[in-house]
Amino acid sequence: MIFTLKKIISAFLLPIPIGVFFFFFSFIYLIFNSYKKAKIFLFLGLLWFAFFSFQPISNAFLSPLESSYSALLDTPRVKYILVLGHAHKSDETLSITSEVKSTAINRLVEGIRHYKSLENVKLILSGYSGFDENPHALMQEKLALSLGVKKEDIIRLDTPKDTFMEALESKKIIMDEKFILVTSASHMKRSMLLFQKQGLNPIASPTQILSYEDKGYQTLFNAQNLEKVEIAFHEYLGLIYSYLRNEI
Repeated sequence: MIFTLKKIISAFLLPIPIGVFFFFFSFIYLIFNSYKKAKIFLFLGLLWFAFFSFQPISNAFLSPLESSYSALLDTPRVKYILVLGHAHKSDETLSITSEVKSTAINRLVEGIRHYKSLENVKLILSGYSGFDENPHALMQEKLALSLGVKKEDIIRLDTPKDTFMEALESKKIIMDEKFILVTSASHMKRSMLLFQKQGLNPIASPTQILSYEDKGYQTLFNAQNLEKVEIAFHEYLGLIYSYLRNEI
């Protein structure tokens, strides 16, 4: 119940829903012939989306999160690599690379990069089913097998719904061993705090850096910049939530 409520509330606190609310109020005032207020909310909505679609602004929000940990270029000797889950959509008519979302693929490929450099290492894949028929960990396993990972080297965590639960479940396996923790760069700061709070010893391996400067004019204002701000807001809200619950 708390998990579902958390997801619903946080969804309405992101930039796009807030911007939509401006347009909604503008429409309501327009219906009731309050044209001045309708224009004000219309202007605020347009300004809101323009502001967060501007590349320097989106990078300013996301970069502090992504720069918390440097890329793990050299693979340390560990027994475990934990790849945190993201999202997928089961569809037997599609290839596994289309069923698993791009963020999840980025994370898994980073994990496999380290896996290929080590011997006698276990690749831990995590994620529950959500509204899908299959656990995310199962879908990641299918992709990992297709990329050459041995089935006996894979450990699945099918039940964790969020990063805090992933920390609790992985602790049962990893104990106090040092391990490589793979997730998106924007998600790494919160993940490290959650895992360290549980007494675990993760080595950060962030992937999917998004807050780089693209010099093309077509990228100065676009939806991708807005998406980056959405990701940043999600993480900042997650940090606040975890702090209030004494999880970090």
